[in-house]
Amino acid sequence: MFSMKKLLIAALVAAGSTVALAEPNMDKYNKACAVCHAAGVAGAPKTNDVAAWEPRMAKGMDALVASVKNGLNAMPPMGMCFDCSDEEYQELITYMSSPAE
Repeated sequence: MFSMKKLLIAALVAAGSTVALAEPNMDKYNKACAVCHAAGVAGAPKTNDVAAWEPRMAKGMDALVASVKNGLNAMPPMGMCFDCSDEEYQELITYMSSPAE
C-alpha cells in the first residue's frame, strides 16, 4: 500500500516535476513537537492521525503556521521550536498530519 507521500512523489515524477519534498528536521520534531503530538497531550492532534488533523489542515497552511507562531490553546507560542523557520514549521506540520509510512 502506498503512503500519501509516495503517491505524491509518484505523481510529481509522472508529471515530470523536479520539485523535491522536504523532509522534516526530526531533531526539531523530537525536541519540540513530539512531547505533545506523539501522545495527543492537552488535546494536541496526534502525529499521523489524519482524521484529527483534517479539520486543522482545512484552515490552510498559512493559518496553521500562524497558530504555531502565536500559540493556540495549550500550545505555547512558537510551539517550543524557537529557532524554526516558517518553512520548517510547514515541513513539521505536513509530517505530523500525514499518515504513517
